[in-house]
Amino acid sequence: MLSERRLQVLRAIVQDYVGTEEPVGSKALTERHNLGVSPATVRNDMSALVDEGYIAQPHTSAGRIPTDKGYRLFVDKLAGVKPMTGPERRAIQNFLDGAVDLDDVVARTVRLLAQLTRQVAVVQYPSLTRSTVRHVELLSLAPARVMLVLITDTGRVEQRMVDCPAPFGEASMADLRARLNSRIAGRRFADVPHLVEDLPEGFDAEDRGTVSMVLSTLLETLVEENEERLMIGGTANLTRFGHDFPLTIRPVLEALEEQVVLLKLLGEAGDSGMTVRIGHENAYEGLNSTSVVSVGYGSGGEAVAKLGVVGPTRMDYPGTMGAVRAVARYVGQILAES
Repeated sequence: MLSERRLQVLRAIVQDYVGTEEPVGSKALTERHNLGVSPATVRNDMSALVDEGYIAQPHTSAGRIPTDKGYRLFVDKLAGVKPMTGPERRAIQNFLDGAVDLDDVVARTVRLLAQLTRQVAVVQYPSLTRSTVRHVELLSLAPARVMLVLITDTGRVEQRMVDCPAPFGEASMADLRARLNSRIAGRRFADVPHLVEDLPEGFDAEDRGTVSMVLSTLLETLVEENEERLMIGGTANLTRFGHDFPLTIRPVLEALEEQVVLLKLLGEAGDSGMTVRIGHENAYEGLNSTSVVSVGYGSGGEAVAKLGVVGPTRMDYPGTMGAVRAVARYVGQILAES
């Protein structure tokens, strides 16, 4: 275990390196921070931190920089989450309140996160498997063609065309619409199959084929694998950090293009708790020089999706964590009120 003084030295090194982008020396530490000890004592503490793997010495400099292990200890023990100011909170709320639908909410969230953190923002669309049905609409497009519209509690809208085996009259369609909504509106997706399994039996023989086709399309919509969608923004922000990527930024950009990789990264976030993955803690090799800060968002205390940011390990962790948490909270409020 590190002594309290050495923890303070580590905190000061992280803060200075993040702020100045320059390796930190003992003289600078004693001048900038009220550590209450001599430069010689600070040098001894820094030497101990090197020996224990929390900081390292770049070969070109006499100063020290944090390692992944050092950043981890900083995040776990030394860094509080920086609260957003009143004006920042109002700006977040005003920007997100202007959204007109779910796609707009996600797009605005990505832009806002990228601007607040100056990192790459990643936002997952609300998962269908964690949603509930708000409403099912059926629209007649032709005597034997119906449009099925599924609206979720998160504002997500899925549309499917249904080619019916026989013409389906307006009265029958209105009857099916009413029965469907009476059974499944407000229910979780996982409950829907057994709630509708006997529905065709209540219709005339000539309509049962169409009712079964509509139900089949509805159930396929609930379980589709391609529901996992992401939006990403702020990739250009990485160009500001060229020197933070030892060889090239290309592996990072390639990783960001892989949706499966990003979904896995976000999936490591708890339902509501914040997750910070630093450097080599990221399983994907291309992201070993980055940190990922992510959190779940949703309404009623249950996460329906994840959002977060990707940036260099030399990031402002308290500020980034505060921004990610604040934005997630406001997006959850919007979904609850939509």
